[in-house]
Amino acid sequence: MFTGLIEEVGKVAAIREAEGKRRITVSAANVPKELKTGNSVAVSGVCLTALDITPASFCADLARETWERTALSRIHQGALVNLELPLRADGRMGGHIVQGHVDGTGKFLGLDPIPGAQDFWLHVEVPGELEKYLVFKGSIAIEGISLTVARLEGLKVSIAIIPHTIQMTNLASLKPGDPVNIETDIVAKYLEKWLIRGEATGISKEALVRDGF
Repeated sequence: MFTGLIEEVGKVAAIREAEGKRRITVSAANVPKELKTGNSVAVSGVCLTALDITPASFCADLARETWERTALSRIHQGALVNLELPLRADGRMGGHIVQGHVDGTGKFLGLDPIPGAQDFWLHVEVPGELEKYLVFKGSIAIEGISLTVARLEGLKVSIAIIPHTIQMTNLASLKPGDPVNIETDIVAKYLEKWLIRGEATGISKEALVRDGF
């Protein structure tokens, strides 16, 4: 499990393709030192397994499904990626529950300065099938970053970004039109399942809420 608090920005050092899958090598100053072979690591919001670890890099294999269904398909040698290690049992939950299981890819629309402030608006277009999981002030992970929805206009999501977030993530390296990894709040997905189950069994929404289902 992750929290969406990025620990370091790494750089894609190499991408090799063989037998229908790709292996990426990511270089970074600190995260590789914390990894052991087989450990999980979130790369721009995608939970991957660390292999061939050195003090300054690690590798991860990307199945065809991962390559095609996530924004990792846009990466190239030299691309910047957000890195996060799994939450330790004694760690603090500083962001929100992030699984590293990408729900879909959105489209980066831009970063616009907020007039009279040092902050920015991050604008992202989300896939239509994910819009139902988003609510005002709700949680969303974009490129693995734990963020809070500030505006919803159809499929356009806007989020207020402080300069620190831009400095500590790969957001500044993105260009309009780039695909970005989206993971919605797991609570919304569980709630949807409970409501569907309630409708199938004839249980009212009020009863589901009352009984904690």
